[in-house]
This record gives sequence, structure tokens and C-alpha cells, in this order.
Amino acid sequence: MDNDTRRQKQQALMTELLERKIRLHAQHLYDQRGQADGLALQDWVEAESQVLGNSILAPLYRKSRAESRASEEIESGNAQFAADSSASEASAS
Repeated sequence: MDNDTRRQKQQALMTELLERKIRLHAQHLYDQRGQADGLALQDWVEAESQVLGNSILAPLYRKSRAESRASEEIESGNAQFAADSSASEASAS
């Protein structure tokens, strides 16, 4: 395995571990509020802020999340394009 591949795998693992820690902290915040529904995003953002606040891995996590969102947007855009193309072809027939 080359160094770039090894580095990418290590970064992916670190990002995954940070995300688990954030998820657990968000669950803790939810439990502290008496498990009241409707504030999941607020819990996540607060947990993310607290976990990443003192972490030297915060830039890596943020970069990884941004890249993940960008690839998801590209994939959903491609899926929408394919759906639009199929609809256009069906109406032309």
C-alpha cells in the first residue's frame, strides 16, 4: 500500500471516530434535555462545536465533511440530470 492510500485511510478513520464522538455527545445532550424531540440539529451542532472545539483534528473533519457534501451534491445532480433526460425522452416518444 502506498503512502497516499495509507494516509487517506487513516484520515477517513479519524474522521469516522470524530463523527462517532459527536454522535454520542449529541445523544448525551438529547438525554439531558429529557429526550424532547425536535432539536436534533441543534444537539448535533452543539455537540460538533464542543467536540471539535479543542481538537487538533477539527480541520481534517471539516475538510472531509465538505468533500463528502460536494460528492453527494454531484451524485444527486447526476441523478436529477438522468431523471430529467429520461422524462424528456419519454415525452418525445
